[in-house]
Amino acid sequence: MEIKNVFVVGSGLMGGGIAQVTAFAGYKVKMHDVKEEFTAKGMEAIKDSLGKFLSKEKITQEQHDAALANLTTTTNLEEASDSDLVVEAVFEDLEVKKDVFGKLDKICPEHTILATNTSAIPISSIAAATARRDKVVGTHFFSPVPLMRLCEIIRGLETSEETIETAEAWARSLGKETVLVRKDHAGFIANRLYSPMGMEAVRMLEAGVATPEDIDKAMRFGYNLPMGPLELADMTGLDVSMNAALAIYNDTGDPKFYPPPLLRRMVASGNLGRKTGRGWYDYSSGKQENYWQL
Repeated sequence: MEIKNVFVVGSGLMGGGIAQVTAFAGYKVKMHDVKEEFTAKGMEAIKDSLGKFLSKEKITQEQHDAALANLTTTTNLEEASDSDLVVEAVFEDLEVKKDVFGKLDKICPEHTILATNTSAIPISSIAAATARRDKVVGTHFFSPVPLMRLCEIIRGLETSEETIETAEAWARSLGKETVLVRKDHAGFIANRLYSPMGMEAVRMLEAGVATPEDIDKAMRFGYNLPMGPLELADMTGLDVSMNAALAIYNDTGDPKFYPPPLLRRMVASGNLGRKTGRGWYDYSSGKQENYWQL
């Protein structure tokens, strides 16, 4: 099956990034969100990102202009009706995703593949909202999408081989390296390995073992990671980290994935990381600054 038209549901950090790399690769892309102010913000982020690549001479002016020409926005989900592939990148909540997939299943033609960018929720749980479970697949990108090369391709219980092959070929056409998750389990590969480290970092902070700065420094210099677990959580969002860990915990019952009380308090108080100005670090000055007094 050939992919020409791609519809992205969600214009935030992940949805916007997926829309950007897809448009850059030459596909016609519609980026959807529930309000025009959201799609406008998403487009501004894409223009800013492409502008940075252009200023650093990593792309040409022609590539910059062509990518923007391939991209339109909409607040009407019905416009997914001419899509070959729909990629969902909404809030990491099973019921929200099932609602979106149930609507898309009725809007899209039979051949359309429905992909989810979920970071941890089992694909089969989302596919259950549709009558095309063979055409539902996980395509888990990593943030920031234009820079991070990995895309996990996740097989649901009933995902067809053709759907897997088409999704993987599409992801590779975007310049991504792919890994195939052959069995549908929460957290897939990357988050199944990384989430316990993130939860343990929070437990160490909660117990007063070390500051966020020193916990992250230990992992960056000790294990050569580009970012420590707490600063990475700030970049992706503490709510995203918590929901991903909860999804794996709910699927496995393994206590190592259960979000510690401190993380739950931070999310409840609205301290979600960079997007709110404070998470494990403070960003109010425009810089990443430690504020914990242990």
